[in-house]
Amino acid sequence: MSASAVFILDVKGKPLISRNYKGDVAMSEIEHFMPLLMQREEEGALAPLLSHGRVHFLWIKHSNLYLVATTLKNANASLVYSFLYKTVEELEEESIRDNFVIVYELLDELMDFGFPQTTDSKILQEYITQQGNKLETGKSRVPPTVTNAVSWRSEGIKYKKNEVFIDVIESVNLLVNANGSVLLSEIVGTIKLKVFLSGMPELRLGLNDRVLFELTGLSGSKNKSVELEDVKFHQCVRLSRFDNDRTISFIPPDGDFELMSYRLSTQVKPLIWIESVIEKFSHSRVEIMVKAKGQFKKQSVANGVEISVPVPSDADSPRFKTSVGSAKYVPEKNVVIWSIKSFPGGKEYLMRAHFGLPSVEKEEMEGRPPIGVKFEIPYFTVSGIQVRYMKIIEKSGYQALPWVRYITQSGDYQLRTS
Repeated sequence: MSASAVFILDVKGKPLISRNYKGDVAMSEIEHFMPLLMQREEEGALAPLLSHGRVHFLWIKHSNLYLVATTLKNANASLVYSFLYKTVEELEEESIRDNFVIVYELLDELMDFGFPQTTDSKILQEYITQQGNKLETGKSRVPPTVTNAVSWRSEGIKYKKNEVFIDVIESVNLLVNANGSVLLSEIVGTIKLKVFLSGMPELRLGLNDRVLFELTGLSGSKNKSVELEDVKFHQCVRLSRFDNDRTISFIPPDGDFELMSYRLSTQVKPLIWIESVIEKFSHSRVEIMVKAKGQFKKQSVANGVEISVPVPSDADSPRFKTSVGSAKYVPEKNVVIWSIKSFPGGKEYLMRAHFGLPSVEKEEMEGRPPIGVKFEIPYFTVSGIQVRYMKIIEKSGYQALPWVRYITQSGDYQLRTS
């Protein structure tokens, strides 16, 4: 089922703008929302769905705004919340006040009789154009995308040079305990596209997907494959086709978009390994020695490496010595950040930090915070995922160039040292 009405409220619960789609819920019902919210908050029973009599409020908070949908029936909550999150992507209170008429028109286009219609920002830009702080009405005609089966792409797109840029980006989440054992290890991947293609092209992306290899008889020692988990696709991908034969087939939106995301809960060898030793001299001085080693192939280089080393909160008078890069003390965060612009695989580097401590020694805290590492390694993926092909088919028969780039970066990457 659908939403009856949508309200945008300020932080005090005053309606900035509203749209009644079905007329089956009195618009005055919104007056019960804020008292109900505050009551539940005091009781510690706050929930994303609040009810007053037969009326249900599905709500989210964004910055200094509340977005609330009302319904009388058993609505499809996930659909309503998806709609609310899409709506808030670029909303601010001041913008709503300044552009009341345009926002109201957009609410009209977003939903019809309580059912979401078009929430793609690129398509909605065909209704309005934004210049500076001023919103102006766009074309008066209905964009063809609204009546078109492919609602995420307009017809009549033309480029002099047809190209597709594919970015395969993998983030490594890692947690290592003080004994050197890996407690958490996973790869979260995304495939992002930048599309400059004319017309209404059909694209087919081929990956070294293990299930696909098994279906087509390609599995074997020569064909390295990866087993993708939790795969999520952009709405343009034909899911039935993927379910049947693992083909990733789609008509893409124009410009930038995220085609898919995936996860691999595989054991990853830590790409940058950290060892740390703390040595105290009497009660007035401490020395921290940190060793970093690149445990990835020698042909690759990690860029923009930042190693955050926790230090005692009462430390002062920092002095550093590094075999590469530079170190700085960030007292508000109680860390030393060791920055290395370029870190080749197989290399090992050292950093020594000396600090003074107050004469009265504080009790040692139970366990130090972990050392955090940030990095980015271009032309490299941990999982071994590969784009085997990108086929581009368009009725005019033009030739198009696909470009592929691989990047591995740190996600939540932490190593405990004590």
